[in-house]
Amino acid sequence: MAIQSNSSELEVTGGGIPLFTGIAPVSVVAVNPNLGELASIGVNMKTEPNYEVDMGDKTGKISFWLHNDQHNFTTRLEILVGNEYRKESSTGKHQVTNKYGQVTWASSPDSTPDWFKAEGVRRMYPGEEILINFIRAWANIPNDGECSFETIDQIMKGDVTELKSLITALKDNKVRVMLGVKDGKYQQVYNRCFGRLKPARNDIFVRALNDEYGSFNAEYNKDLVLQRYSPEVVAPSEEAPAAVESTDDIWS
Repeated sequence: MAIQSNSSELEVTGGGIPLFTGIAPVSVVAVNPNLGELASIGVNMKTEPNYEVDMGDKTGKISFWLHNDQHNFTTRLEILVGNEYRKESSTGKHQVTNKYGQVTWASSPDSTPDWFKAEGVRRMYPGEEILINFIRAWANIPNDGECSFETIDQIMKGDVTELKSLITALKDNKVRVMLGVKDGKYQQVYNRCFGRLKPARNDIFVRALNDEYGSFNAEYNKDLVLQRYSPEVVAPSEEAPAAVESTDDIWS
């Protein structure tokens, strides 16, 4: 007989990469990296990553690789995007943005709301709103600051050179993201809300989660404090099942 035993008081796992839940401050270390670039940030893959998809109006994805210093882990945020303008709404309106990264729906450039600034108005691509929100939080852009891309058409077609340049420009910046775990083994990053490092507000994540379209298809801890994942973690709207006290309860 050959066994490798441990004290019953010692928590052990089946190996693999540790998973985390909660809100984490992270640095951006890569954007759509190739195999060699992944290896340089400590991520080992066997084949070149593919950033093309075929999911309706989504034709590609932008992968931001994120690193947390506190627990020394790296994970990724994936944003699905499309290379054709987002389709108009059922009421004939188009999603538009401006050079400040404001977003709204309008039937024409001159029919935008009063709060929407008219400079640099243009139609938007699928997934672009999420991208803008992420960049705004990562770059710590004030509400009235500019947030636009010079090469947005190329970005949506897979050329992320402009986004890669931000890694150097924003090397000292961090962004707060919410982490969850899907199917007990896949690290997930919530893409409906991103936070600035200061002020560190958790309420914006709670508000986003409670929005009609803000659900997070992953397990996460109720207090949103960053911690190692355990199977007992559930979404705030769920209740953890009662623990079975003995095998008699199962078979009786």
